[in-house]
Amino acid sequence: MEITTILRPECTTCAAPGSKKKVLELISDVVAAQYSHLSAQEVFESLLAREKMGSTGIGNGIAIPHGRLSNIDEPIAVFIKCNTPIDFDAIDKKPIDVLFALLCPADQCQEHLSTLSCMAEKLNDKQTLKKLRRCIDDEELYQVING
Repeated sequence: MEITTILRPECTTCAAPGSKKKVLELISDVVAAQYSHLSAQEVFESLLAREKMGSTGIGNGIAIPHGRLSNIDEPIAVFIKCNTPIDFDAIDKKPIDVLFALLCPADQCQEHLSTLSCMAEKLNDKQTLKKLRRCIDDEELYQVING
């Protein structure tokens, strides 16, 4: 899957949220700003519901928060590089600084899982991760994640 099919440049950011809650709020705000039929609150609640089942911090400084929404037809992604690592209750107990958030239509379970798997594989590539962590602005971050 090509990331560009689900990730808009406006949904890619180098940001410095101070906590897990704040980064989930940032993701929600970014989505609501780009997709007018979605509210930040419904996006936040979807992400939070998934986090309550268990952290999406997969280790090595990476988190892949995700949720499902009934009022979207296509997956939506947000990519964030935190300037300062944050505690995300990751499986390795280390703070995270790279997040790929994914929202999928509620009825597309297989596509949801396939996209998560694809992104996890990409982010676990050491060279890609190193390049992402070196990015200093949104445009560069978007280019690297789509490279």
